[in-house]
Amino acid sequence: MILLFFTVIAAYLLGSIPSAVWLGRALKGVDLRDHGSGNAGATNAFRVLGTPIGIAVLLLDMGKGYLAVSLVRIQDLWLPGSEGYDLFRIGLGLVAVLGHIFPVFARFRGGKGVATLAGIGLALNLPAAGAAFLVYGLVFYLSRLSALGSLIAVTSYPFWMILVFPAESLALRVFSVAVPLLVYYTHRANIGRLIRGEENRVFRGKQGDPSGEP
Repeated sequence: MILLFFTVIAAYLLGSIPSAVWLGRALKGVDLRDHGSGNAGATNAFRVLGTPIGIAVLLLDMGKGYLAVSLVRIQDLWLPGSEGYDLFRIGLGLVAVLGHIFPVFARFRGGKGVATLAGIGLALNLPAAGAAFLVYGLVFYLSRLSALGSLIAVTSYPFWMILVFPAESLALRVFSVAVPLLVYYTHRANIGRLIRGEENRVFRGKQGDPSGEP
């Protein structure tokens, strides 16, 4: 039980690594949370810090989710393929998302967790997460609205996870339904702006300008 406790703590600390905040300070001398949308995530990094840093933030945040799920290998209570094993994998991933949203290393002001959730999805079921990511890419390409892409992608995720690339584990199927609910909640302000037609587009104007939204 002590090992499980420290594994959960490790997942939270991993999720708490504020890549957007640290890279913004180190490379641009700004706190990303004070500019653009105020969100410490990949989308705002693209808007404010530019494409190269945005890509780095995206990959690092996805990596946090992937590595957090991989911490399941430390324990030996559940065998791979069992419900307990999958539940613990999901739990570690969600703890990392909690760390991303409320990072102890950045005064508990983090991002919305979509990239970290994507990393979790890749670790749990690569084809299903990959298909959802393609949905995001298509919607984003057509609209330049990252929030819209995220919302449609996660809405499609249960379809890929349950019907197209079916997961045998009940825990994974339930997780695929819970993911959209979490993203809807963290994006509730974006949903309001989308309805009003006020959501900011990524790459609409000058990139890498820390003075605010492009």
